[in-house]
Amino acid sequence: MLSFNQLLWLFCSLAFILLSQCTYAKYLKSSCNTCKQIADNFSKGLDRTKKQNFGGGNTAWEERALSKYETSEIRLVEILENLCDSSSFDCNHMVEEHEDHFETWWFKRQNKHPDLYKWFCVDTIKVCCSTGTFGPDCNACVAGSERPCHGNGVCDGDGTRGGNGRCNCDHGYKGEFCLDCMDGYFNEIRNDTFSLCTECHTSCKTCTGLTNEDCEKCKTGWGEDDEGTCLDVNECLNDPPLCKEDQYCLNTDGSFSCKGCDELCSGCTGAGPDKCQSCAPGYQDTEGTCTDVNECEQTDAVCTAENQECLNNKGSYICICASRYEEQEGVCVKIPEPEENEAEIVKRPEEHEDL
Repeated sequence: MLSFNQLLWLFCSLAFILLSQCTYAKYLKSSCNTCKQIADNFSKGLDRTKKQNFGGGNTAWEERALSKYETSEIRLVEILENLCDSSSFDCNHMVEEHEDHFETWWFKRQNKHPDLYKWFCVDTIKVCCSTGTFGPDCNACVAGSERPCHGNGVCDGDGTRGGNGRCNCDHGYKGEFCLDCMDGYFNEIRNDTFSLCTECHTSCKTCTGLTNEDCEKCKTGWGEDDEGTCLDVNECLNDPPLCKEDQYCLNTDGSFSCKGCDELCSGCTGAGPDKCQSCAPGYQDTEGTCTDVNECEQTDAVCTAENQECLNNKGSYICICASRYEEQEGVCVKIPEPEENEAEIVKRPEEHEDL
């Protein structure tokens, strides 16, 4: 049996290997993306400079003496200088490292190999593969390079020197070749090289067709009728109820939700004060809708202490002291009115004669 230290060493070693593989895979993908961008920018440079010339004013003499601008070193340099942003280290490093290859292609290989991306990125510096191939040797992806994954997925490492070539299937598809359908989808068309998976009706877990009559199994929240059709189960009819006393049940396709009753209600069957089973304290039923009770207008006074007034609010009321009274130790007492004699007199500062 392995000791703890041995197990720890083994775990760290495996983690290091996996991390190294992931880092290397990212490096391979990044190198290919950089090369693609360089080739794309080179193509843009060709378009940008195709109508330019040496700029000396005597184009005919210049082309006799210096050869055609179209295939000149001056044009090549102008294109190379604009391939990368100044901040892109990877791009600038790749261009500088392989400048000789660009010159070789420009002067010797361009006519025979017009596709710079394939000549430079795939065949020469070998950081990319052709579409539909992957890995160090640019092997064909699963199901072939023409239609990787039968067109229903993405080949891992497609177009790069990394990856494993296995299929990452599109949503709705599964299997090694992305020909099988996930649950909730059915094969509308299927042969050895082509598969079309179409989504089932929302009520079906598995199906053979588009409607809720074609379900093989119903999803949770749906049930079969006598004819095998999947129909919505109305959970709101459940006994005992699924929602709390201060909530009402809202049925939805294949599910339900519990919603809070209106604050005017004590129990309810739906949204709003007109769906109350009974009214909350402080509210009354007025033609089927719960409304506020104005306790201050009742025949029997609710604020009975001396010098009190009633103030109605939602679902209740409060007793407050009347105007010109204030509460002191639970009793409303009159606020004393200031007398004119006791009004504060503002004294002027003493005046001093100038000496």
